[in-house]
Amino acid sequence: MWIITAYLKNNFKMFEFDTEKEAKEVFEEIQGYKILTEVIYFDDYCLVGS
Repeated sequence: MWIITAYLKNNFKMFEFDTEKEAKEVFEEIQGYKILTEVIYFDDYCLVGS
């Protein structure tokens, strides 16, 4: 999961995306201070050795 946290005019907004591509496309369009974060859960399928 990818999260964009944006700060503009004393307001915070958060946007959630399933893919990095989606997040980066929107990230370029958002104004103000912004942070792109990847959220990795311990039990994600890519981290569990099965």
